[in-house]
Amino acid sequence: MSYAIISLGGKQHRVREGEWLLVDRVPTEPGKTFNPTILMLGGDGNADFDAKGATVTVKVVEHVLGEKIRIGKYRPKNGYKRHTGYRSRLSKIEVQSISVKAAAAKAPPEPVEAEQKPKAVATPTRAAAPKPAAAKPKAAPTPKAPAVAEEKPKAPAKPKPAAAAKPKPAATAKPKPAAAEQPKAPAKPKPAAAAKPKPAARKPTPKKETDT
Repeated sequence: MSYAIISLGGKQHRVREGEWLLVDRVPTEPGKTFNPTILMLGGDGNADFDAKGATVTVKVVEHVLGEKIRIGKYRPKNGYKRHTGYRSRLSKIEVQSISVKAAAAKAPPEPVEAEQKPKAVATPTRAAAPKPAAAKPKAAPTPKAPAVAEEKPKAPAKPKPAAAAKPKPAATAKPKPAAAEQPKAPAKPKPAAAAKPKPAARKPTPKKETDT
C-alpha cells in the first residue's frame, strides 16, 4: 500500500513512508516509536477499510512549541489594556514504515466421512403364551334366615307428680296523694281611662276698618 490514514489526537492524517509531520502533543517520549490507529489503507486504486494485519510505525523526533499568537484586549474610555500570548504544544513525528502482513491461505476443509451406523439386529419375537381357561362361576350362597330377636316387655312409665302452682300475690295499687288546690289570685281592676278635656273654640277676631 502506498499510503495510510491514521488517527492521532482526534484528527485524521494521511501519511506515507518517510514523511515528517507536526501533530498535537503525544504522550510518547522523543526517540521512541508507537503504532497509531489505522483507519484506511490505499494505493493503486484500491481502498481497504478493514486493515487487519497492517501496522504503521511512527517515531517521535522531538516535542516543540508552535508559533506565538498575540492576544490583545482593550476597553474604550477606561484605560483597560491587556496583552497575552499562546503557543500550542506540538510533536514532530516521522513515519518509518507501513507494513501489511499477508493473510495465511486457509487450507480447504477436509471432507468429513459420514459414519456408517450399524444396522439394528432384529430381535426374535416370543410366542404368545396360551390364555388360561375361563373359571367356572361360583354358586350363589343361600340366604340365611334372619334371627328373630326376642322382644322384652317394657317397664311401665312412672307417673310424674304434678307441680303445685304457687299463687302469686295480688299487686296493691298505691294511692296517689291529692294535689293541693292553690287559691287563685283576685283579678286586678283596670283603671278607668280619664276623659281628656276638649280645647275651647277660638272666637274670630274682628277686622279693623281702615279709612281709605
